[in-house]
Amino acid sequence: MTRLKIAVVGVGALGRHHARILSTLDSVELIGVAEKDVEMGRSIAEACGCAHVTDFHDLLGDVDAVTIAVPTSAHLAVAGDCLQAGLPVMVEKPIAGTLDDAARLVDLADRRNVILQVGHVERFNPAVTAAFGQIDRPRYLRVERLSPFAFRSTDIGVVHDLMIHDLELVLALVDAPIRSVQAFGVSLMGGHEDSVQARIAFTNGCIADITASRVHPEPRRVLTSWSASGCVHVDLHTRHLTSYRPSQALLSGPSPLELAAEPGADIDDLKQSVFGKFITVHEPDISDSDALTDELQHFADCVTSGRRPLVGGAEALRAMVAADQVLASVAEHLWDGHAAGAQGPQARRPHSRRAA
Repeated sequence: MTRLKIAVVGVGALGRHHARILSTLDSVELIGVAEKDVEMGRSIAEACGCAHVTDFHDLLGDVDAVTIAVPTSAHLAVAGDCLQAGLPVMVEKPIAGTLDDAARLVDLADRRNVILQVGHVERFNPAVTAAFGQIDRPRYLRVERLSPFAFRSTDIGVVHDLMIHDLELVLALVDAPIRSVQAFGVSLMGGHEDSVQARIAFTNGCIADITASRVHPEPRRVLTSWSASGCVHVDLHTRHLTSYRPSQALLSGPSPLELAAEPGADIDDLKQSVFGKFITVHEPDISDSDALTDELQHFADCVTSGRRPLVGGAEALRAMVAADQVLASVAEHLWDGHAAGAQGPQARRPHSRRAA
């Protein structure tokens, strides 16, 4: 079997895991890593049994595809040159630092007719896959993504750093145009927004409340969906899913209220039977597979087969458009007459939608 030749550009906090995983995939041959930090690059290359270069251009003629994990501000330059060279690209989320840059990358991939996959790794979380199979036409979504401050991705705010994951998930689940966005946020550590609350209303009537914070004592990633068919709650961190659905006894009657109104009704017994008799509870087993490994294997498979990635340029661009709307609303919000995020001596107005 001919193995796919891949290079990794950027082997920092996340890129080093790209290199590690790709070096173990049977279908892939990791040709090299490009990293300006010579000591770091050589260390990762030695561990993965591949070459190290400081300039990614030196690898482009030797590979079939590239994965990119450089700072967001460099996505346009690096991914753009790789796409221009006709190479399939998987670039970490967000696709780019600005909406304009994102659109340019999508347009370039389309014109060159090459695969562009974006690293929305949450779509490969087995708990998310299970949730997507359970959620039917949501009417209300509530999503929380909270994380301790990591001192990385400081060139972007929490909307592009964390919330972008959930914007992409929500857009995929609702599959309807956005009607309006209301959001507010604060900058706690300085430079960009660190905590944001957004409410998105869709044209089909669905409402999504999304919370993201990267200054939180402990990680929390949960998604809850309410629809006509029931409620699905999934903890994306612990990979635990619980679905609640009306039972046949509830759907066909008599209703619990009618039973409670009957002479001699045992109210305590009815209380105990709500979950089980009237509302079924299902907690399916969730796979323990590694999401990043599955994402990278998916990229390799897409390059080999020519099929579209689960999260390609179009899907990532749609999430960026929503992020742009959130950031615009955050920037317009005033706290006591002052720009949103103006708290603390190091804080300043969050970057506008066209900020680099």
